[in-house]
Amino acid sequence: MKFVDEATIEVRAGRGGHGCVSFRREKYIPKGGPDGGDGGDGGSVWLQADPGLNTLVDFRHARLFKARNGQPGAGRQRTGKSAEDVIVRVPLGTIVRNVETNELIGDVTEPGQRLLVARGGTGGRGNIHFKSSVNRTPRQFGEGTPGDVRQLHLELKVLADVGLLGFPNAGKSTLISAVSKARPKVADYPFTTLHPNLGVVRIDEGNSFVIADIPGLIEGAAEGAGLGHQFLKHLQRTGLLLHLVEVQPADGSDPVEQVRALERELERYDEELAGKTRWLVITKIDQLAGQERDGLARDIVDRLGWQGPWFAISAVSGEGLKTLVSKVGDTLRGG
Repeated sequence: MKFVDEATIEVRAGRGGHGCVSFRREKYIPKGGPDGGDGGDGGSVWLQADPGLNTLVDFRHARLFKARNGQPGAGRQRTGKSAEDVIVRVPLGTIVRNVETNELIGDVTEPGQRLLVARGGTGGRGNIHFKSSVNRTPRQFGEGTPGDVRQLHLELKVLADVGLLGFPNAGKSTLISAVSKARPKVADYPFTTLHPNLGVVRIDEGNSFVIADIPGLIEGAAEGAGLGHQFLKHLQRTGLLLHLVEVQPADGSDPVEQVRALERELERYDEELAGKTRWLVITKIDQLAGQERDGLARDIVDRLGWQGPWFAISAVSGEGLKTLVSKVGDTLRGG
């Protein structure tokens, strides 16, 4: 399924029902007076966070969400039936803006959270409310008010504790499949990952975190090159970035220059993103002999002048994974 992280929809709340003009017409009650009931309220439109969704792809086809109108009032002081609200399910991390004003309406971040995006109209008053000492037979009634009509821009930013950053084929998809139950597509060609994959990493009882496999970035991503520009924003919500680089890239490029190139892209896209905590993870060490890979890994760290934590792992053989996952879990818990 194609990943879609932006969509525009229209929401229309229902109109309130009109109030009723009615008079009692009962035997032996010659002066019955007004008894018109109020109109019912129109239905509202809500967005609700659904943890089971991870794209906005459904909104490519369903773009209009309309609530019903409230029913008009009736005689005998009967109030019209209010319309049911319309609930639109969206993924966690959906940001909602008014297209016309660009006003931020809200950010859906908690499972089950609801966000009111179009309020239904209020039902009008029946003529019973207009009775007075000088107006014994009122024929006035209140009209139901219209509901809100809005064009909404939906934008999805993946919610995750840890984001994987790296060039295509750095081993991100293999890592997330090794440490969680997520099963992203894995192959030896660029841009295997075409949308962010989320996986839950369980360390032990009551201790887990969410990890996001972001599509591979290339130099120039901040200006829209490759697939990276579309997905850099998904890294903004993560608390910790793992910067993956191959110990010996298959294309013969310098891993140090790869790291520095993506650092430049982060800075050009968002200084706050560039300032996030970032660990270096040197991948695919199983492809080299022990002494050689240790030397290459140390050389990468030294040439980068890397001051933060770094790890050498193999997602295929599992070497180094337990240490990495344990350290991530401790850090996220504040340990």
